[in-house]
Amino acid sequence: MITRSDVEAAARRVAGHVRRTPVAQIGDISFKLEFLQHGGSFKARGAFNRVLSGEVPAAGVLAASGGNHGLAVAHAAASLGIPAEVYVPENAPAVKVAALHALGAKVVHHGSEYAEAYAQALTRAATSGALFCHAYDQPEVAAGQGTLGLELLEQAGGVDTIVLAVGGGGLLAGVSAAVEGRAQVVGVEPASIPTLHTALAAGGPVDVPVSGVAADSLGARRLGAIAYEVATRTGVRSVLVSDEDIVAARRWVWEHTRLVVEHAAGAAVAALRTGAYRPEPGERVAVVLCGANTNPADLA
Repeated sequence: MITRSDVEAAARRVAGHVRRTPVAQIGDISFKLEFLQHGGSFKARGAFNRVLSGEVPAAGVLAASGGNHGLAVAHAAASLGIPAEVYVPENAPAVKVAALHALGAKVVHHGSEYAEAYAQALTRAATSGALFCHAYDQPEVAAGQGTLGLELLEQAGGVDTIVLAVGGGGLLAGVSAAVEGRAQVVGVEPASIPTLHTALAAGGPVDVPVSGVAADSLGARRLGAIAYEVATRTGVRSVLVSDEDIVAARRWVWEHTRLVVEHAAGAAVAALRTGAYRPEPGERVAVVLCGANTNPADLA
Protein backbone atom coordinates (compact mmCIF):
# COMPACT_ATOMS: atom_id res chain seq x y z
CA MET A 1 0.00 0.00 0.00
CA ILE A 2 2.96 2.32 0.52
CA THR A 3 6.49 2.12 -0.87
CA ARG A 4 9.78 3.95 -0.48
CA SER A 5 8.71 6.40 -3.22
CA ASP A 6 5.69 7.41 -1.10
CA VAL A 7 7.99 8.05 1.85
CA GLU A 8 10.37 10.09 -0.29
CA ALA A 9 7.44 12.21 -1.50
CA ALA A 10 6.38 12.70 2.11
CA ALA A 11 9.88 13.82 3.04
CA ARG A 12 9.74 16.54 0.42
CA ARG A 13 6.28 17.61 1.57
CA VAL A 14 7.05 17.90 5.28
CA ALA A 15 10.49 19.46 4.88
CA GLY A 16 10.64 22.61 6.98
CA HIS A 17 7.68 21.50 9.10
CA VAL A 18 9.30 18.68 11.09
CA ARG A 19 12.64 18.38 12.85
CA ARG A 20 15.49 16.22 11.62
CA THR A 21 16.03 14.54 14.98
CA PRO A 22 19.54 13.45 16.02
CA VAL A 23 21.03 10.00 16.44
CA ALA A 24 23.08 9.20 19.54
CA GLN A 25 25.53 6.31 19.75
CA ILE A 26 25.30 4.58 23.14
CA GLY A 27 27.57 1.58 23.26
CA ASP A 28 26.99 -0.52 20.15
CA ILE A 29 23.49 0.84 19.53
CA SER A 30 22.36 3.90 17.57
CA PHE A 31 19.40 5.64 19.20
CA LYS A 32 17.15 7.80 17.04
CA LEU A 33 16.01 10.56 19.41
CA GLU A 34 12.59 11.05 17.89
CA PHE A 35 11.10 12.21 21.18
CA LEU A 36 12.72 15.56 20.30
CA GLN A 37 10.22 15.90 17.46
CA HIS A 38 7.47 18.56 17.58
CA GLY A 39 4.78 17.35 19.96
CA GLY A 40 7.17 14.98 21.69
CA SER A 41 6.87 12.02 19.29
CA PHE A 42 7.33 10.85 15.70
CA LYS A 43 3.64 11.46 15.03
CA ALA A 44 4.21 15.01 13.76
CA ARG A 45 5.65 13.55 10.56
CA GLY A 46 2.48 11.71 9.61
CA ALA A 47 0.20 14.50 10.75
CA PHE A 48 1.90 17.12 8.59
CA ASN A 49 2.01 14.81 5.57
CA ARG A 50 -1.71 14.10 5.91
CA VAL A 51 -2.71 17.75 6.35
CA LEU A 52 -0.43 19.00 3.57
CA SER A 53 -1.49 16.32 1.06
CA GLY A 54 -4.67 18.13 0.02
CA GLU A 55 -7.05 20.99 0.71
CA VAL A 56 -8.26 21.22 4.30
CA PRO A 57 -11.97 22.09 4.70
CA ALA A 58 -13.13 25.07 6.73
CA ALA A 59 -14.08 22.74 9.58
CA GLY A 60 -10.38 21.95 9.99
CA VAL A 61 -8.96 18.61 11.08
CA LEU A 62 -10.19 15.94 13.45
CA ALA A 63 -8.43 13.01 15.11
CA ALA A 64 -8.82 10.28 17.69
CA SER A 65 -5.83 9.50 19.83
CA GLY A 66 -4.45 8.06 23.04
CA GLY A 67 -2.45 11.28 23.14
CA ASN A 68 0.57 11.48 20.83
CA HIS A 69 -1.26 11.49 17.50
CA GLY A 70 -3.65 14.10 18.82
CA LEU A 71 -0.73 16.27 19.90
CA ALA A 72 0.81 15.95 16.45
CA VAL A 73 -2.41 16.87 14.65
CA ALA A 74 -3.00 19.77 17.05
CA HIS A 75 0.54 21.03 16.48
CA ALA A 76 0.22 20.78 12.70
CA ALA A 77 -3.13 22.58 12.81
CA ALA A 78 -1.80 25.35 15.04
CA SER A 79 1.25 25.79 12.81
CA LEU A 80 -0.93 26.06 9.71
CA GLY A 81 -3.66 28.19 11.31
CA ILE A 82 -6.52 25.70 11.05
CA PRO A 83 -8.91 24.41 13.76
CA ALA A 84 -8.40 20.99 15.35
CA GLU A 85 -10.69 18.70 17.35
CA VAL A 86 -9.25 15.66 19.13
CA TYR A 87 -11.15 12.74 20.69
CA VAL A 88 -9.33 10.93 23.49
CA PRO A 89 -10.33 8.08 25.84
CA GLU A 90 -11.28 8.97 29.40
CA ASN A 91 -7.98 7.55 30.69
CA ALA A 92 -5.75 9.62 28.41
CA PRO A 93 -2.71 10.84 30.41
CA ALA A 94 -3.27 14.27 31.95
CA VAL A 95 0.08 15.50 30.64
CA LYS A 96 -1.03 14.83 27.06
CA VAL A 97 -4.50 16.33 27.53
CA ALA A 98 -2.99 19.49 29.01
CA ALA A 99 -0.66 19.78 26.04
CA LEU A 100 -3.59 19.41 23.63
CA HIS A 101 -5.37 22.29 25.31
CA ALA A 102 -2.18 24.38 25.23
CA LEU A 103 -2.02 23.87 21.45
CA GLY A 104 -5.53 25.26 21.09
CA ALA A 105 -7.29 22.01 20.17
CA LYS A 106 -10.83 21.21 21.23
CA VAL A 107 -10.55 18.04 23.33
CA VAL A 108 -13.45 15.58 23.66
CA HIS A 109 -13.24 12.64 26.10
CA HIS A 110 -15.07 9.50 25.04
CA GLY A 111 -14.86 5.84 26.03
CA SER A 112 -12.38 3.81 28.03
CA GLU A 113 -9.94 3.03 25.20
CA TYR A 114 -8.74 4.36 21.86
CA ALA A 115 -11.17 2.27 19.78
CA GLU A 116 -14.18 3.91 21.41
CA ALA A 117 -12.80 7.42 20.97
CA TYR A 118 -12.02 6.54 17.36
CA ALA A 119 -15.57 5.39 16.59
CA GLN A 120 -17.03 8.59 18.02
CA ALA A 121 -14.52 10.72 16.12
CA LEU A 122 -15.52 9.08 12.83
CA THR A 123 -19.15 9.93 13.51
CA ARG A 124 -18.22 13.52 14.28
CA ALA A 125 -16.08 13.83 11.15
CA ALA A 126 -18.98 12.65 8.98
CA THR A 127 -21.26 15.37 10.34
CA SER A 128 -18.75 18.22 10.64
CA GLY A 129 -16.95 17.80 7.33
CA ALA A 130 -13.55 18.02 9.01
CA LEU A 131 -10.55 16.22 7.51
CA PHE A 132 -10.09 13.01 9.48
CA CYS A 133 -6.50 12.16 10.37
CA HIS A 134 -6.19 8.49 11.30
CA ALA A 135 -3.64 7.67 13.99
CA TYR A 136 -1.92 5.04 11.84
CA ASP A 137 -3.94 3.43 9.04
CA GLN A 138 -3.85 6.08 6.29
CA PRO A 139 -1.28 6.05 3.48
CA GLU A 140 -0.31 9.69 4.04
CA VAL A 141 0.13 9.16 7.78
CA ALA A 142 2.19 5.98 7.43
CA ALA A 143 4.37 7.45 4.68
CA GLY A 144 4.99 10.53 6.81
CA GLN A 145 6.16 8.41 9.74
CA GLY A 146 8.54 6.64 7.37
CA THR A 147 10.56 9.80 6.84
CA LEU A 148 12.19 8.92 10.16
CA GLY A 149 13.63 5.82 8.48
CA LEU A 150 15.11 7.78 5.60
CA GLU A 151 16.87 10.08 8.06
CA LEU A 152 18.15 7.20 10.15
CA LEU A 153 19.75 5.46 7.17
CA GLU A 154 21.63 8.66 6.35
CA GLN A 155 22.62 9.55 9.90
CA ALA A 156 23.76 6.21 11.30
CA GLY A 157 26.25 5.50 8.56
CA GLY A 158 24.78 2.08 7.89
CA VAL A 159 22.10 0.12 9.72
CA ASP A 160 21.23 -3.57 9.49
CA THR A 161 18.30 -3.66 11.92
CA ILE A 162 15.86 -1.05 13.23
CA VAL A 163 14.03 -1.88 16.46
CA LEU A 164 10.82 0.04 17.14
CA ALA A 165 7.61 -0.19 19.14
CA VAL A 166 4.34 -1.22 17.50
CA GLY A 167 0.79 -0.24 18.34
CA GLY A 168 -1.45 0.29 15.32
CA GLY A 169 1.58 0.06 13.09
CA GLY A 170 1.92 3.42 11.35
CA LEU A 171 5.56 3.82 12.34
CA LEU A 172 6.26 0.19 11.49
CA ALA A 173 4.67 0.54 8.06
CA GLY A 174 6.42 3.78 7.16
CA VAL A 175 9.89 2.82 8.35
CA SER A 176 9.67 -0.67 6.83
CA ALA A 177 8.73 0.83 3.47
CA ALA A 178 11.49 3.43 3.74
CA VAL A 179 14.25 0.89 4.43
CA GLU A 180 12.93 -1.99 2.33
CA GLY A 181 15.86 -3.85 0.80
CA ARG A 182 18.31 -1.89 2.94
CA ALA A 183 17.61 -2.95 6.55
CA GLN A 184 15.28 -5.21 8.50
CA VAL A 185 12.71 -4.00 11.03
CA VAL A 186 11.93 -5.64 14.36
CA GLY A 187 8.55 -4.69 15.82
CA VAL A 188 8.33 -4.78 19.61
CA GLU A 189 5.02 -4.99 21.45
CA PRO A 190 3.83 -5.35 25.02
CA ALA A 191 2.72 -8.94 25.58
CA SER A 192 -0.57 -7.42 26.80
CA ILE A 193 -1.28 -5.70 23.40
CA PRO A 194 0.16 -8.01 20.68
CA THR A 195 -1.45 -6.48 17.59
CA LEU A 196 1.37 -7.34 15.15
CA HIS A 197 2.24 -10.70 16.71
CA THR A 198 -1.39 -11.82 16.58
CA ALA A 199 -1.96 -10.54 13.05
CA LEU A 200 1.07 -12.40 11.71
CA ALA A 201 -0.10 -15.61 13.40
CA ALA A 202 -3.72 -15.22 12.24
CA GLY A 203 -2.97 -14.25 8.65
CA GLY A 204 -4.46 -10.77 9.05
CA PRO A 205 -5.30 -8.06 11.59
CA VAL A 206 -7.60 -9.15 14.40
CA ASP A 207 -8.78 -7.50 17.61
CA VAL A 208 -6.72 -8.02 20.77
CA PRO A 209 -7.35 -6.96 24.37
CA VAL A 210 -5.79 -3.65 25.40
CA SER A 211 -4.08 -3.19 28.78
CA GLY A 212 -0.78 -2.41 30.42
CA VAL A 213 1.65 0.42 31.06
CA ALA A 214 2.05 1.40 27.40
CA ALA A 215 -1.65 1.37 26.49
CA ASP A 216 -1.77 5.18 26.20
CA SER A 217 0.50 5.12 23.13
CA LEU A 218 0.43 1.48 21.94
CA GLY A 219 -3.22 0.84 22.76
CA ALA A 220 -4.68 0.17 19.32
CA ARG A 221 -7.11 -2.77 19.39
CA ARG A 222 -5.84 -4.16 16.08
CA LEU A 223 -2.98 -3.68 13.64
CA GLY A 224 -3.72 -1.46 10.66
CA ALA A 225 -4.20 -2.98 7.22
CA ILE A 226 -1.35 -0.90 5.81
CA ALA A 227 1.04 -2.10 8.50
CA TYR A 228 0.06 -5.74 7.93
CA GLU A 229 0.63 -5.48 4.19
CA VAL A 230 4.02 -3.80 4.55
CA ALA A 231 5.11 -6.09 7.41
CA THR A 232 4.37 -9.25 5.45
CA ARG A 233 5.89 -7.83 2.27
CA THR A 234 9.13 -6.80 3.94
CA GLY A 235 9.52 -9.66 6.44
CA VAL A 236 9.15 -7.71 9.67
CA ARG A 237 9.95 -9.74 12.78
CA SER A 238 7.75 -9.45 15.89
CA VAL A 239 8.88 -9.84 19.51
CA LEU A 240 7.00 -9.40 22.78
CA VAL A 241 8.09 -7.88 26.09
CA SER A 242 6.41 -7.74 29.49
CA ASP A 243 5.19 -4.63 31.27
CA GLU A 244 7.82 -5.23 33.94
CA ASP A 245 10.56 -5.26 31.32
CA ILE A 246 9.19 -2.09 29.71
CA VAL A 247 9.24 -0.26 33.03
CA ALA A 248 12.76 -1.48 33.77
CA ALA A 249 14.04 -0.48 30.32
CA ARG A 250 12.53 2.99 30.58
CA ARG A 251 14.21 3.42 33.94
CA TRP A 252 17.50 2.11 32.46
CA VAL A 253 17.35 4.78 29.75
CA TRP A 254 16.94 7.45 32.42
CA GLU A 255 19.65 6.12 34.71
CA HIS A 256 22.25 5.63 31.97
CA THR A 257 21.52 8.53 29.61
CA ARG A 258 19.37 10.99 31.59
CA LEU A 259 16.81 10.82 28.76
CA VAL A 260 13.16 10.75 29.77
CA VAL A 261 11.09 8.59 27.41
CA GLU A 262 7.60 7.14 27.55
CA HIS A 263 6.80 3.47 27.97
CA ALA A 264 6.44 2.88 24.22
CA ALA A 265 10.08 3.85 23.75
CA GLY A 266 10.92 1.67 26.72
CA ALA A 267 9.36 -1.29 24.92
CA ALA A 268 11.84 -1.01 22.04
CA VAL A 269 14.77 -0.81 24.46
CA ALA A 270 13.39 -3.75 26.46
CA ALA A 271 13.68 -6.03 23.43
CA LEU A 272 17.46 -5.67 23.55
CA ARG A 273 17.81 -5.47 27.33
CA THR A 274 15.97 -8.75 27.85
CA GLY A 275 17.27 -10.65 24.83
CA ALA A 276 13.83 -10.84 23.21
CA TYR A 277 15.85 -9.72 20.20
CA ARG A 278 19.50 -10.81 20.10
CA PRO A 279 21.65 -9.16 17.42
CA GLU A 280 24.24 -11.25 15.62
CA PRO A 281 27.92 -10.36 16.13
CA GLY A 282 28.70 -7.22 14.17
CA GLU A 283 25.05 -6.45 13.44
CA ARG A 284 24.45 -2.71 13.27
CA VAL A 285 21.34 -1.99 15.33
CA ALA A 286 19.33 1.20 15.74
CA VAL A 287 16.53 1.75 18.25
CA VAL A 288 13.81 4.37 17.80
CA LEU A 289 13.09 6.31 21.00
CA CYS A 290 9.69 7.25 19.67
CA GLY A 291 8.23 9.58 22.28
CA ALA A 292 8.57 11.30 25.64
CA ASN A 293 5.07 12.47 26.56
CA THR A 294 5.20 11.01 30.03
CA ASN A 295 5.25 11.90 33.69
CA PRO A 296 8.89 11.68 34.85
CA ALA A 297 7.87 11.48 38.52
CA ASP A 298 7.91 7.67 38.49
CA LEU A 299 11.52 7.44 37.29
CA ALA A 300 13.06 8.13 40.68
